[in-house]
Amino acid sequence: MSSKTILFNRKDSAMFFKTLNKRVNSYFKQKNITKSGNWKLWVKTFIMFSLLVLPYAVISILTIPAWLQIGLSVVMGIGLAGVGMNVMHDGNHGSFSNKKWVNRLMGGSIYLLAGNRYNWQVQHNVLHHTYTNIHGHDEDLEAGRIIRFSKHSEWRWFHKFQHYYSVLLYGLLTINWAITTDFFQMKRFMKKKLSHGKFPNPFVNWTKLLISKILYFLFWIFIPILVFNIVWWKVLISFIVMHYTAGLILSLVFQLAHIMDEADMPLPDKKGNMKNSWAIHQLNTTVNFAANNKLVNWFTGGLNHQVEHHIFPNISHVHYDKIAEIVKKTANEFNLPYNEFKTTKDALTAHFKYLRYMGLKPTI
Repeated sequence: MSSKTILFNRKDSAMFFKTLNKRVNSYFKQKNITKSGNWKLWVKTFIMFSLLVLPYAVISILTIPAWLQIGLSVVMGIGLAGVGMNVMHDGNHGSFSNKKWVNRLMGGSIYLLAGNRYNWQVQHNVLHHTYTNIHGHDEDLEAGRIIRFSKHSEWRWFHKFQHYYSVLLYGLLTINWAITTDFFQMKRFMKKKLSHGKFPNPFVNWTKLLISKILYFLFWIFIPILVFNIVWWKVLISFIVMHYTAGLILSLVFQLAHIMDEADMPLPDKKGNMKNSWAIHQLNTTVNFAANNKLVNWFTGGLNHQVEHHIFPNISHVHYDKIAEIVKKTANEFNLPYNEFKTTKDALTAHFKYLRYMGLKPTI
């Protein structure tokens, strides 16, 4: 990750964001509603946690056939992804509720996903939302050496097959969080003194990480084995199936928002200056998909409305389908891009076409 300071253009069509922000604020004022979540979000939270916890209880308490156990593990993975996209995400953006303690509680659900709040807020809130799609600054563009997401990344011979094998690796996202990613990230972020808010005490931060990992594996692995006497390999199968399902869903939803030919990946000049203002940069680097699909809107926590989320990350996703009309209209008035795919299928096709293109050996 580069240490160069990035500066966004403050003069580039500055009226766009001022106009858009005024219109969005007027919408909430006229409707007399808050920008945080509402009762619909609480209902969804209950459903997502139920999809995660109830199958766990059935698998732990009852003796069931292997095929049903695997099926329930897939349901747990869907619930795990649902909690991440709908509950954890809004909570850690401070948009789930207008009460800080509620946001902190819901944001803490990341520990059920095997993640860490500090790491996630630095990577997502600070780096990704500030430096979206900027190589060397947005860690969401980094996939080690095995997948090439950007033309600015080094090409290797095996990348020509990445549009085939990438989907197999996407499912490992949350498993990697549980085992290795959090430790490497915390070491890197702490060394660079990065934080979302006040910089944490290093000892306390590392202690929280270690304790959370111990509790995590106690809950998902050792309690089913030691307390409910489930055979260890059955527990591991459920654990892997759950995480692979969640990782695949989360990875694909995230990639469809930014890893596309339609999403720019600009670099700063030698002085660290970006061509556009921050808001216009977000329009250029984000993509919506299936915005009119009610099921996709509901399940993905509005992450298919990535344009709205990146410009207004502190507004709960339950409002995105309404303010999208305002954002699109304002972008059109200022002759600015508003990237979107009508269906999830179209977005998936575009993503894997892009991966295939990135896998070709550069000619220059």
